[in-house]
Amino acid sequence: MPTGIPTLDPILNGGVPSGSLILLLGEIGAGNYEFAYSSIVNTLGLIKGDAPPGVIIPKKILYITFTRLKEDVLHEIAQSFHSDGLTSALSTVQFDDLSEFYFDRSIVPDEWYSHSDTLTRLQKRSDRESIFLRLSTCFNTAEKDSVIILDSITDIATQNTFPNLWHDLTGIFRGLQRLSKQRNITIYLLLSKGILGSVKEMELADIADAVLLFKWEENTSARRQRVMYFEKFRGVMPYLEEQDLVKFAVRISTTGGFEVRNIRVVI
Repeated sequence: MPTGIPTLDPILNGGVPSGSLILLLGEIGAGNYEFAYSSIVNTLGLIKGDAPPGVIIPKKILYITFTRLKEDVLHEIAQSFHSDGLTSALSTVQFDDLSEFYFDRSIVPDEWYSHSDTLTRLQKRSDRESIFLRLSTCFNTAEKDSVIILDSITDIATQNTFPNLWHDLTGIFRGLQRLSKQRNITIYLLLSKGILGSVKEMELADIADAVLLFKWEENTSARRQRVMYFEKFRGVMPYLEEQDLVKFAVRISTTGGFEVRNIRVVI
């Protein structure tokens, strides 16, 4: 299944194995969100086209948020790319906003995240399903051969108000690893690096099929450069190692979005 990154998919012989659970682990501003946004925009352009032999074009894109507004995400994507007809194309992306499940147990005022009346909110709270149960429902209704972006693990993994949160979270993701194979769904999990402890980061990395690490490095001229590592990719890593395709310099532009350089960086 294509990632939608034009400079990366040819290197991967068309894309990633369909049914991959991929952790996009990034330092702040290093490119994991730009990777996800570029994947969305470019995949939308592929959906109506013909698939090359052996390639599965996604049928649908689902974007799940815990704290961010749909309008905020769409506005950010639209600002990042100069492309005619982008607004219309983005309207086909399905959004599931779980903010009411996230904020209901917080001190955040109801008016900041909900437009329902007080009585309705109280009724919802008295018979409120778990945020993880609601998340499971989102995945259960997802179409086969689709792409799902979860924005972001950081939001829920840092919350201490949910009982048994970490056990439930890792359990859900282990289940997603199986579900992705059953339905040929490519799932991207966004996570900011360094906010969780290293042990928790490693546990999430162990669950995922692939881990793409986005970080900042300084080059010889002391300029900061974004780089992307394939830290792990089950079934693909031997090929990447053999071709010295493990670490890439990254560029982000308003025309091409997230781009990897064709020059291989050997480590």
